[in-house]
Amino acid sequence: MNNKPKVSQYGSVDPAPPLMHGEIIDWENSLTDSNVPMFQRMRNVFALRNNGSDTACLALCSGFNSDSALLRHEVAYVLGQMQNQVAIPTLIDVLSNESEHVMVRHEAAEALGAIGDYSVRPILEQFVNHQMPEISESCEVAIDLLDWCKSKEYNEVDC
Repeated sequence: MNNKPKVSQYGSVDPAPPLMHGEIIDWENSLTDSNVPMFQRMRNVFALRNNGSDTACLALCSGFNSDSALLRHEVAYVLGQMQNQVAIPTLIDVLSNESEHVMVRHEAAEALGAIGDYSVRPILEQFVNHQMPEISESCEVAIDLLDWCKSKEYNEVDC
């Protein structure tokens, strides 16, 4: 029997296995329902990520309305994995929200870099000198990633 966690299609070991069956609307509705156990909510996060559609990506964005900073952080992380540009406006809002938990904001910054859309560089530059190092350093990394993605080296590497 193999008890090793399975690696996702994104190369990560997820903290909860994705649901294999269901509907986007049901997965989305659970994200902000504090009566749903966190493990189930996480399974829905990964089901939405694995679906990969714009609709699923936008459903994930609704997860930023959750009362759980842990879940919001995971939503930002998987949005970076998805690299779907429809998440950019939401991620910018999250990064810009001074009342959002620092770890959620840090993950939103890194997700913006991972998406690879150079148009977000000015937004990231606004936060590169933020007083919280988690945010400033994440923006620095995201900017460097954007620059690297435009480089000759990136185009020679199998990413």
